[in-house]
Amino acid sequence: MDEPTSETDRVRRILDKEAPNYDRQMGFFERILFAGGREWACAQAQGEVLEIAIGTARNLPHYADDVRLTGVELSPEMLAIGRRRAEGLGRDVDLLIGDAQALNFEDESFDTVIITFALCTIPDDRMAASEAYRVLRPGGRLVLLEHVRSPSLAVRSVQRLIDPLSVRFGADHLVREPLDYLADVGFEVADVERLKWGIVERVLAHRPA
Repeated sequence: MDEPTSETDRVRRILDKEAPNYDRQMGFFERILFAGGREWACAQAQGEVLEIAIGTARNLPHYADDVRLTGVELSPEMLAIGRRRAEGLGRDVDLLIGDAQALNFEDESFDTVIITFALCTIPDDRMAASEAYRVLRPGGRLVLLEHVRSPSLAVRSVQRLIDPLSVRFGADHLVREPLDYLADVGFEVADVERLKWGIVERVLAHRPA
């Protein structure tokens, strides 16, 4: 059981180190690859909402005012920036240090779970999806916005070539695909949209009622 813990600690250290520059770097990629993605994801949220790996809370401005939001984040440095963002927006949100692979919430606690650009970094992404399923109420919605393994052979070949370096230095897996396991976890996938050569994926799924 030591291996997942050590990898989680490694990811935490990487995220803490990246935190001061994360917003600037992510802003660049959002302009060229992910434009409109955060707005889309947050528009799907309703009721009691959990955002897993909320990071610096870049999604926060896009949630509706009536959403009751909880966010969990592995990195204390990321979350400190997120708390400052929430204060600046005057937004009431419960921001907590937590591990997506072992959420500290009771079963069936939320109506919506949102994960944006995080399953690529969480060491055990399938476990994170299982935890999302556990804390969702029957009929609850899972909203995913991720960069994933492209269906294009040419693009996928480039992703596979640079993936080892991306994982080693950024804890960023380039060839993961949540659709590989969502159904096995128990989710029913309602809608999938692919953008930008299939690299960007928007997924709506739900826990059966």
